[in-house]
Amino acid sequence: MQYKANSPEDYINQVPKERQVSLKKLRETINQNLPKGFEEGIQYGMIGYYVPHKIYPNGYHCNPKEPLPFLSFASQKNSVNLYHSGIYAVPEIHDWFVNEYPKHSSGKLDMGKSCIRFKKMDEIPYELIGELCKKLSVKEWIEIYETNTKK
Repeated sequence: MQYKANSPEDYINQVPKERQVSLKKLRETINQNLPKGFEEGIQYGMIGYYVPHKIYPNGYHCNPKEPLPFLSFASQKNSVNLYHSGIYAVPEIHDWFVNEYPKHSSGKLDMGKSCIRFKKMDEIPYELIGELCKKLSVKEWIEIYETNTKK
């Protein structure tokens, strides 16, 4: 589902009421744990966290006018999805997350390359997501991004 939001608050206010508490808590978890330097806003129709142009002027290689994306989440038709670029780009972070997930959630892990889908709001592992947010600094993310895009 696509929402026409101007801010994270606006986005959350547009999602179905039964998801708003979970999205607020997810946002709070990310904001409390993400290293300094990332900025929050609306990117690609979702609540996004990215490296701003003032830190990384080159922006995203697919569209340099966009800041370098890192993390986002969205309310979709059947789930809340969390997109984390580090899970996709760093095998050690992916493996760590897959191994830790059962310790934090009774639900089955539903995951794509960078996407983690939560169909039941009461099974979102906020503590684990907080730990995931701390895994990469802005500097580390830029280095990984540049290494992978120069190949």
